[in-house]
Amino acid sequence: MNALFIFLAQYLFILPIIVLGVYFLSRKWPAQKRMALFAVPAGLLTYVLGLIGNYSYYDPRPFVVGHFTPLIAHAADNGFPSDHTLLVSSLAAVGMYWNKWLGITLWAIAILVAVSRVYVGLHHPLDVIASMVFAIIATALWRISWRREQVR
Repeated sequence: MNALFIFLAQYLFILPIIVLGVYFLSRKWPAQKRMALFAVPAGLLTYVLGLIGNYSYYDPRPFVVGHFTPLIAHAADNGFPSDHTLLVSSLAAVGMYWNKWLGITLWAIAILVAVSRVYVGLHHPLDVIASMVFAIIATALWRISWRREQVR
C-alpha cells in the first residue's frame, strides 16, 4: 500500500498535465487560443497566491514535528502550501471552466495527489487544502475578470 501512495505522491501530478494537454490539443485553434488566454493567467495567479501563502505562513512538515522518516525523502522546509497539490488543483480548476467532466476528472486526481502527499508524511491536511482553496480562488477571480473582458 505504501508503494502506491509513494507513486501517487511523486508522479501522479504528471497525469493532469497530460490530460489537459490532450484536451487542449484536440481543440481547434480559436478554442486553443481562448483556453491559453484563460489558463496561463489563472495558473500564474494561483502560483502568486501560493507564494504569498508560503511567505506568510510557516508550517513545518509533519516528519519534522513528528520526528519520523517520511516515505519520500524531502527537505525539512516549509510545507505550506503543497506545490504538487497547488499545480494539480490549478489545472483542475481551469479544466472545470472548459468542461465539467474534464474538471471532475482532474479534481479527482488532485484529491488523490493531496491525500497521497499527506499519507507519505510530506504535508499536513492544511497544506493541501490551502493549495486547493488558492487554486479555486485564483481561477474564480480570473474568471470574473475574464467575463468582464469578454463583455467589452
